[in-house]
Amino acid sequence: MPTPKIKRSYRKTRYILYKETLIDYKEHLWSFIGSFVGIGLLSYLESIRFSGTDIVFLIGSFGASSVLVYGIIQSPFSQPRNLIGGHVISAIIGVTINKLIPDIIWLSAPLAVSLSIIFMQITKTLHPPGGATALIAVTGSAQIKDLGYMYVLSPVLDGVLILFITALIFNNMTSTRSYPSHSTYHKRYHKIRKKLVGR
Repeated sequence: MPTPKIKRSYRKTRYILYKETLIDYKEHLWSFIGSFVGIGLLSYLESIRFSGTDIVFLIGSFGASSVLVYGIIQSPFSQPRNLIGGHVISAIIGVTINKLIPDIIWLSAPLAVSLSIIFMQITKTLHPPGGATALIAVTGSAQIKDLGYMYVLSPVLDGVLILFITALIFNNMTSTRSYPSHSTYHKRYHKIRKKLVGR
């Protein structure tokens, strides 16, 4: 005969599995619409600003950012400070490494990614797609490398601002979604306040 403790554990496990397998169609719809519009705008700008086969404005790391800012909007990695700061810091580091070590890919690629991680950690702007932004600066096409520090402003800053504004609009269209996540900022505020006031 199972003990009450085992029964409780079983009920909790069933409830967790049930919650994890629920499909929230509204949530998925808004994730789709937000990401479609955000990436769509970037694609449109790409098509009117650049011609040829080189894709400059629509860098790959924006796809990963879209997963975060439209699909996991409560994550600390999805918040505006992380989205914007993570990409911009990583872009600056990537371009700098490319200028200092342009032809030694086995050194410049890992150095750009590793330094971008460290600087995002230091500045509390950790955003996983930022590593890809740094990597693109050193491994991208000649057209991207020729941009130099302009890469930081366009496509990186322009692009993340478009993703951010789109996220602000579409992630706040219903009462069930709220972006930026106030709980994330609320926790940070109390953590900082606790340090300043002293327990």
